[in-house]
Amino acid sequence: MREKALDSLKGKWGIAIGTFFIYGLIVGGLGLIPIVGSLASLIITGPFMVGLCLFSFSISRNGDTRLELIFDGFKNFGNALGAYLLMVLFILLWTLLLIIPGIIAALSYSMTFYIMADDSSIGSMQAIDKSKAMMNGYKGKYFLMQLSFIGWALLCLLTVGIGFLWLIPYIQISNAKFYDDVKANWEANNAQPA
Repeated sequence: MREKALDSLKGKWGIAIGTFFIYGLIVGGLGLIPIVGSLASLIITGPFMVGLCLFSFSISRNGDTRLELIFDGFKNFGNALGAYLLMVLFILLWTLLLIIPGIIAALSYSMTFYIMADDSSIGSMQAIDKSKAMMNGYKGKYFLMQLSFIGWALLCLLTVGIGFLWLIPYIQISNAKFYDDVKANWEANNAQPA
């Protein structure tokens, strides 16, 4: 997935870095506003996550890559917000049991926003349920892929964070590639006989 992501990013690093940087400025700027900023972040995170997935798909699938895609998640605002709030609630409840169940829940729900970006007609709970079904048997692989970026993250810290401008798009496009792979396997395994 990582090699495929690097191939997809060739010639698109500038737009990828710029887009994720602007997203970071918006979210970071809101975080600086006491109380109101936290509430605003809670409200916009879901739609922005769908938008980031749409943008990641545009690079991953060699589509029309535009900065504006990160705002397209707001077209399905209610479902995106609902999915985010439900995910936060479910992960929090699982984490109350112990840390490990919380991590497993987060891995199970990790494809939710990609599902919503791929199919705008799907509801919040449907996307979460589909993510759980798709990630059955793939949570370990996804977890290991995320761990494989730790070395790069440590190197980014040595650059006073500047390296994250390259690492974050790399991770996001890798995740989009992972989603496409898992989706294809899941659809093949769940195809209805004719």
